[in-house]
Amino acid sequence: MSTFPTTARVVIIGGGVVGTSALYHLAKAGWTDCVLLEKNELTAGSTWHAAGNCPSFSTSWAVMNMQRYSLGLYAGLAEAVDYPMNYHVTGSVRLGHSRERMQEFERARAMGRYQGLDLEMMAVSDIKDRYPFIEVHDLAGALWDPDDGDIDPAQLTQALAKGARSMGARIERFCPATGISREGGEWIVHTDKGNIRCEKVVNAAGYYAQRVGEWFKPFGGRTVPMTVMSHQYFLTEEIPALADWTRENGRKVPLLRDVDSSYYLRQDKNGLNLGPYERNCRAHWITPDDPMPEDFSFQLYPDDLERLEWYIEDAMARVPILGTAGVGRVINGPIPYAPDGLPLLGPMPGVPNAFEACVFTFGITQGGGAGKVLAEWVTEGQTEWDMWSCDPRRYTDYTDQDYCNHKATETYGHEYAMHFPRHSWPAGRDRKLSPAHDLVLAKGGVMGAYNGWERANWFAKPGDDLSEAATQTWERAGPWSVRVREEVEAVRDDVGVLDLPGFSRFDLSGAGAAEYLRGKIAGGLPKVGRMNLGYFPDSRGRILTEMSILRHAQDAFTLITAATAQWHDRDVLREGLPVALSLTDHTTEYGTLIVTGPNSRALFERLDTQADLAAPWLTHQPARVAGIDCALARVSFAGELGWEIHAANADIAALYAAVTGAGARPFGMYALNALRIEKGYRTWKGDLSTDYTLFEGGLDRFVKLDKPQDFPGKQALMNERQRGVAKRFVTLIVDAGDADAPYMSTLWHNGVVVGETTSGDWGFRVNASIALGMVRADLAVAGTELHVEIFGTKCRAVVQPEQPLWDPDNIRLRA
Repeated sequence: MSTFPTTARVVIIGGGVVGTSALYHLAKAGWTDCVLLEKNELTAGSTWHAAGNCPSFSTSWAVMNMQRYSLGLYAGLAEAVDYPMNYHVTGSVRLGHSRERMQEFERARAMGRYQGLDLEMMAVSDIKDRYPFIEVHDLAGALWDPDDGDIDPAQLTQALAKGARSMGARIERFCPATGISREGGEWIVHTDKGNIRCEKVVNAAGYYAQRVGEWFKPFGGRTVPMTVMSHQYFLTEEIPALADWTRENGRKVPLLRDVDSSYYLRQDKNGLNLGPYERNCRAHWITPDDPMPEDFSFQLYPDDLERLEWYIEDAMARVPILGTAGVGRVINGPIPYAPDGLPLLGPMPGVPNAFEACVFTFGITQGGGAGKVLAEWVTEGQTEWDMWSCDPRRYTDYTDQDYCNHKATETYGHEYAMHFPRHSWPAGRDRKLSPAHDLVLAKGGVMGAYNGWERANWFAKPGDDLSEAATQTWERAGPWSVRVREEVEAVRDDVGVLDLPGFSRFDLSGAGAAEYLRGKIAGGLPKVGRMNLGYFPDSRGRILTEMSILRHAQDAFTLITAATAQWHDRDVLREGLPVALSLTDHTTEYGTLIVTGPNSRALFERLDTQADLAAPWLTHQPARVAGIDCALARVSFAGELGWEIHAANADIAALYAAVTGAGARPFGMYALNALRIEKGYRTWKGDLSTDYTLFEGGLDRFVKLDKPQDFPGKQALMNERQRGVAKRFVTLIVDAGDADAPYMSTLWHNGVVVGETTSGDWGFRVNASIALGMVRADLAVAGTELHVEIFGTKCRAVVQPEQPLWDPDNIRLRA
């Protein structure tokens, strides 16, 4: 092993827990010819971090999966690789100051228990039993996580490294990568010790990931969306009362998180470690006078305790023994943040055979699961769990450095914030604007961001409460409620219009384009002049993506998909694309207006529309509306008679003005969600994800197993058809209280968990709370009574017939 390697299957650039875990899992999968390049010592991120928090809950399903897996891995790793580790399972107490926070805890408990995490709600009277040194007079309760704790990150990294080496993988220490090139379809990773030619490469460079990412720009890459934040914490000197308690009880006190005050407090030896996530936080290396150094592995930022003053005082009032000892050591080091605080884990956007496993804010907590996921991406091209919330392709071209800096600062300062369903975070807005944006605002549009594009969520009237505080609720009721109902009723009874910028839009053409698509989707293609939905399975028959397919000629198509899916679906279409075919992205060139309602045809007639307005449902045609060239697609996600107007962005504002001037009422995304759920229409990465197969998703009518093309997952779906599905998509009417079922709420039957919701909302046309979800197949029968757990309350839910709740025969759509 002394000779420097010149070839490998995979090269991982960067060490730390995540990179080493990836190497360990690659070797475990049989990919032993892999090399990790470590710049300095093999440590967990930067050596300033003395200890890391072990798994705790998150409201991201993908992150919870990673953390749960990490918990199991770390528990047995020392014995598995014969390397001792200081691993203390102390449990954690997460404090709640309000009813809203306790509702969040109830949701977290339900999600955690579904995954086998034994989370418990705590009354105020129980808290001192777990944490004797705390003041509880102003609390509403707490959440207990028995599996939380701390682990020595250096020992963890060395244990993973030992395991990887024992299986044949290789680690090159003190060997930083200096660049990359590409030759003959392979990567060449350059180092001062020599070059390594490999099939695949992984950017696991931690807070240096952006610098490494620049090397990939000539090969289709982009600047890695991240910012490096300063995370400062301090360790106290020994606290006698804590030392006495530890000696008497033979264990540490639990980790304490005061999430409303925004800090954690962890026992370190016989002192305490206080780590706030302060609102007045600071990013580093973002200005010319503060450049990123070549090597910061063994350095710290200067102490800046002044900005922690409020948090220190609050923590001392909460745990008075904190103030009985002096400050032993202050640590102020770098911590990477993506704009939303979640890691970048998966395929590198636009770059073949390149992956990212970087920007981990909680690398210890997530590292074990991250290594598993990365190894699956590399070896299989897909993952066991749907990992969209961490996929690097969730960000597209709007994430310049200014955006990243503002969002990372906002996210860091609200690390423990509650993410209410109707609340929009203010930083990093107005990145992409529809040409009709000012007209939408003038109508009262209250905006939200969708892949950087601003869309109206609802339309306010003078006097409506538009404060941020009004949106900080889990309940469905709010200033928007009456307005959304009015918007839905306008669509139901008259005609509405929604400006919908940012649809991902691709043109595919060339001899053989139709055959190529038939080999990608499970179903059939529309005839010329028609459109349909195409579902793209992965090799397991799971739902990779959904696209609307518009056919212009024998081998000419437009494919339209969700705004957030732009870079993901671009990769799906590019994979295996024959050289003779042309695939072009027109997302930023065109806009869409949804014009829908029983009077929509009459509105188009008033606008002197030059088109066949009698053309049937699921047709499309060139047209002129109000004298403007466009295309009309006879389809409506709202489930009413309607059309989509597709036009060049230069004409969207004029079309919007014409349509509203002719009487269409503007409606927003909240109304559209309520409308679509009554029809049982699925949303991508909500109801449609790789956690479910097409048959489980109730998409049988979009699967043609008898067609000659061997599309991905065909054999898996044939096998599933023969044996039957284990679970099935259902629509539920819920006897909900003040809140509708959030994504991934637990479904119960006779005291047993039998499924989960995938989305929920109030249906104004059917006057009921609706949830879509997945349930054990034998219970997916109309009339079956279940219960859905909504913020701790189990609400009766009844399975509905397998048809839309609203207009089940689609009479209104086809009018």
